[in-house]
Amino acid sequence: MKSAQKGFTLVELLVVIGILATLLAITLIAINPARQFSQANNTQRSSNVNAILNAVHQYGADNRGALPAGITTSTLNIADTGADICADIVTRYIAALPIDPSLGGGNVIDCTQAYDTGYTIFRSAADNRLTVAAPSAELGASISVTR
Repeated sequence: MKSAQKGFTLVELLVVIGILATLLAITLIAINPARQFSQANNTQRSSNVNAILNAVHQYGADNRGALPAGITTSTLNIADTGADICADIVTRYIAALPIDPSLGGGNVIDCTQAYDTGYTIFRSAADNRLTVAAPSAELGASISVTR
C-alpha cells in the first residue's frame, strides 16, 4: 500500500510566490502614493491660483478697473515683501489668502503678519492681463492662469 503524501512541491511554491510578487509590484506601480500626493498638491495649487485671480478681478470690478497697488508688470511673489495684495483682497474678496501646499501652514488671514504664499502674480504691460502662477508645481506641471 502506497502512502499518500500531501503538500506542495518546491516548484509550485516558487510559482505562487512569483505570481504574488508580480501582482504586488503592479499594484504599487498603479497606486504610487508619492505620485498621488503630488497630483493632489497640483490640484490644490490650481484651485488656489484661480481663487486668487478671481479675488483680484473682483477687486478690480469694484474699483473701476484699478488693481491692488502691489501688482506690477514684473513677476513678483505674492508676499509681504513682493506683491502685497493681502490687505486689499482678504476677507472682502477671499476669506483667506491661500498658501502653496509645499510651504505648509495655514492660509493668510492676518495681513499685518509676514507671509509668503508661494504664488506669483504679474500684469502684462501690453494688454493689462493678469497672470497668477504656482512656480512650485510638481511632476513637471506648469500651473498658471491668465485673464
